[in-house]
Amino acid sequence: MAEIAWIHAALTSARPQAISALLRYFRDLDIAEEAYQEACLRALRTWPQNGPPRDPAAWLIFVGRNVALDQVRRQKKQEALPDEDRLSDLGDAESEVAERLDGGHYRDDILRLLFICCHPDLPATQQVALALRIVSGLSVKQIARAFLVGESAMEQRITRAKARVAAANVPFETPGPVERAERLAAVAAMLYLVFNEGYSASGAEADRRRPFSEEAIRLTRLLLRLFQTEPEIMGLLALMLLQHARTAARLDADGQIVLLDDQDRSLWDRQMIAEGLALIDKAMRHRRPGPYQIQAGIAGVHSRAAQPDETDWAQIDILYATLEHIQPSPVITLNRAVAVAKLRGPEAALAMVEPLEQQLSGYFYFFGFKGWLLMQLGRDREARTTFDRAISLAGSASEAAHIRQHIDRLMRESGQVAAG
Repeated sequence: MAEIAWIHAALTSARPQAISALLRYFRDLDIAEEAYQEACLRALRTWPQNGPPRDPAAWLIFVGRNVALDQVRRQKKQEALPDEDRLSDLGDAESEVAERLDGGHYRDDILRLLFICCHPDLPATQQVALALRIVSGLSVKQIARAFLVGESAMEQRITRAKARVAAANVPFETPGPVERAERLAAVAAMLYLVFNEGYSASGAEADRRRPFSEEAIRLTRLLLRLFQTEPEIMGLLALMLLQHARTAARLDADGQIVLLDDQDRSLWDRQMIAEGLALIDKAMRHRRPGPYQIQAGIAGVHSRAAQPDETDWAQIDILYATLEHIQPSPVITLNRAVAVAKLRGPEAALAMVEPLEQQLSGYFYFFGFKGWLLMQLGRDREARTTFDRAISLAGSASEAAHIRQHIDRLMRESGQVAAG
């Protein structure tokens, strides 16, 4: 079992490098994926007997390229290839591939693969599904279960995404500095989408979707290894780690959401938090602040507080104000209002959020927070109406149950007042 576990880990880790290189050779996502899968089957047959190769990714690239040659020749889509005698003579060709894996050529391959998965022509749901299938290697069945759709529907979604990518004729040349920056931003956004597919889940979906968060963290670690001086990628990884560190405390035994102030902080993963905080410190030394770094800084402030009443809300307010300046958004203003409520009271926070109602008319959290503010101000009838609106917009039973707790409290307190 230990041997099989090692092989599975090696194949999973090598997948982005292998598929991205095969994609460059063959210019077709389906061929690249099929070639990788065939190489994996050969690995499962030969590695237990012959031992692991010096570089699993190089081995998989070389074998996958060779087994796909016949198919590629039939379709006439491959690049110019070496002579047949060179392809037939395995020799130490695997080592030649291995020596180039750490170079810029393969780095661009991986970035290109990630970028293809988050092509701007694809809807966000297709971006995430394609990334999970092509880059991460999750099965269609696993992805379909997580998105609560049928397996055939998910297969069609991924097939459409591949077809759209093929029709777009994505260029395969090495990206220049400007294009690299654009691609990194798109890739980072896609990885955060994948992370949130797991992190935002609750109830029965939480266990099914948790691997998404773990996979996003793994891929972001890979991206940071490729671009070690990019502070925003450091910030993105720090943000994921600091949020994921609270996983064990975020849901109760019934899968219902536990608010940050009510979480058992002894359940937080302190090792993960320490890594996230160290990444923030490293990113800030570059003096190039960005949205992910600032969001990670906010999460870091929460993580440093041993108890809710030790939270530095003034620092959080400053960080959200900075984020508002860099990336204006009604959602960011709404989040800042939470800090304002802690610092200056519910009335000041309500004055901030009321102008946002039209922009956030379909946003569950807006009405949940506004209802809470009204409840704090003793405006119970308005609070009840606002909470009812929040329930109508709830995206899950867990979100609706959380709001009903507030309504139950209002009813209890109203009953006590009437009885008194």
